[in-house]
Amino acid sequence: MPEAPTVGELFKARSVTDQQVNALVDAVLAYQRDARAKLGDHFRVNVALALLADPRTFEVLRDPASPLRAKRFAVRTAILLARATTTKV
Repeated sequence: MPEAPTVGELFKARSVTDQQVNALVDAVLAYQRDARAKLGDHFRVNVALALLADPRTFEVLRDPASPLRAKRFAVRTAILLARATTTKV
């Protein structure tokens, strides 16, 4: 069975938009997301796993002195590297 595509691969293929990725980043930073967040109409991302997969992202988010821009970049990078699953229609 082939490996699920990353969100970054889906982004390059234009299967998800910049607006959809940014909306998910905003939701994560506002603590308004489920463990498996919906991305667009057809995909889900395990946000908790994505954030914990990179120790640097976890450090940036935990540090209260980290600027919002750094947190946003770290979360976006973690999401783009995460594997997406398709939703059942």
